[in-house]
Amino acid sequence: MLSRDDVFTELGIGPVWRLRETPASPLSPDATPAYTWDTLTDAVAHCTACKLSATRTQGVLGVGDRNADWLIIGEAPGVEEDAQGEPFVGPAGKLLDAMLASIGLTRGDNVYITNVLKSHPPGNRNPEPDEVAACRPYLLAQIELIQPRLILALGRFAAQSLLDTDETVEHLRGRVHAFQGVPLVATYHPAYLLRKPTDKARAWEDLCLARRTYNSLTPVP
Repeated sequence: MLSRDDVFTELGIGPVWRLRETPASPLSPDATPAYTWDTLTDAVAHCTACKLSATRTQGVLGVGDRNADWLIIGEAPGVEEDAQGEPFVGPAGKLLDAMLASIGLTRGDNVYITNVLKSHPPGNRNPEPDEVAACRPYLLAQIELIQPRLILALGRFAAQSLLDTDETVEHLRGRVHAFQGVPLVATYHPAYLLRKPTDKARAWEDLCLARRTYNSLTPVP
């Protein structure tokens, strides 16, 4: 059980100084097409690479700071996200905002939020392998453009897709992984936490781990 002082320490309250040198690209030059934000936005909007293009309202690319250090990756747009064109705008989005606030972060301020899938699966069903594969180039392009310093993977599909594993979130959480050189921390999806709030304490531990990891990458000079 963390004491009050420990909580403030884990939150990283206080100024965070960042080294300004440009980090190396996490992807090899031939890993993904050379998108710009404009061409990537257009590609997602008009994508017909999988069957979800026939049922979605619109493609949902992502939202936030395009030069963010923190990249938050969820599973797929829900009904409200499909309608509004922005990820995490429903109840799960409100919980995500609270989770970010607990470690001193704000949506859009050094944070970019996206999903593995860019189209809403009917009935909020689980993503299918071909759908994940169809959207993967877009996700890789986002990572290439953003150059994040830390990735927070929310839920099973985000973590398994990025880490190329079939391990559960329960087994992946609690330690730092890497996606092509970028530190990655996996935790529960906010929608799962709404169904099982008893796991919020574990999610808090993961958020503290993510904050500690980030702080270790941005030492005070």
